[in-house]
Amino acid sequence: MTITVDVDAEHIAQRIASTIDPVFTMIDGWRDAFERELEGPFAGALTGEGEQTASTLDPVVAALVSPELERDDALITGAGFVAAPGFLADAPWHLAWWLSGSNTFGAGPDPRLRRLEAVSDPDSEQFRDYTTLEWWRVPARTGTRHLTGPYVDYLCTDDYTVTITTPVRVGGEMAGLVGTDLYVARLEQVLLPVIREAGHPCTLVNASGRIVASTDARRATGALLRIDGLAEALTPLRDAVTATDAASLPGGEAVVPCGDTSLALVLEA
Repeated sequence: MTITVDVDAEHIAQRIASTIDPVFTMIDGWRDAFERELEGPFAGALTGEGEQTASTLDPVVAALVSPELERDDALITGAGFVAAPGFLADAPWHLAWWLSGSNTFGAGPDPRLRRLEAVSDPDSEQFRDYTTLEWWRVPARTGTRHLTGPYVDYLCTDDYTVTITTPVRVGGEMAGLVGTDLYVARLEQVLLPVIREAGHPCTLVNASGRIVASTDARRATGALLRIDGLAEALTPLRDAVTATDAASLPGGEAVVPCGDTSLALVLEA
């Protein structure tokens, strides 16, 4: 059975995109603000004419991300700036990252907005080289925004998470990344009612075919959706190309891109 993608399916894909787009817009705004700051008083750190320190940068980060993290209806659960190694004179490895009250990672009995306590000493057994992680690696290579996950984020949430990051560049050099975390469970709450309107068993996947949400309880979050032809159909999304046309798979399934989110709906017969 071949599924014909109707206007309703395209509309559902657009509604999913419209849920994620405000997060993209927010991150792009943070990036622009950081770049303006770094081109001003922080520019010396890149030119060798001065030194940039974490103590100067961190209040700027906190002022930008805290209002969004404290909103009652916020999708995000953590946000901040991750410095390129060696960018800060006093902190060669540095995460200026804040967690919302909805983030239970390392929280006490009364969760509230707080700074992530990250291990930044490379000699420590708990140190994690964040430049090896996908949310750093891919934007550093492509120079563009990237959606990572779902994955279990042992650094910031200890739960299934989607992380969206984009490079901050000054003078042609990468100063670091700005980004945010979203709990997959929260995304499911928002997106599953929309996905169910498709009228077919339907699964939302990322550009690698990893499941974000599904109307089929057998489709586990974070698992790869293994359907013939799916990897090829998702190639434009992995290449950061905005795909607008639906694709049909050999088994009759349909793949509908969700705008430029790098997510896609897979409708099964």
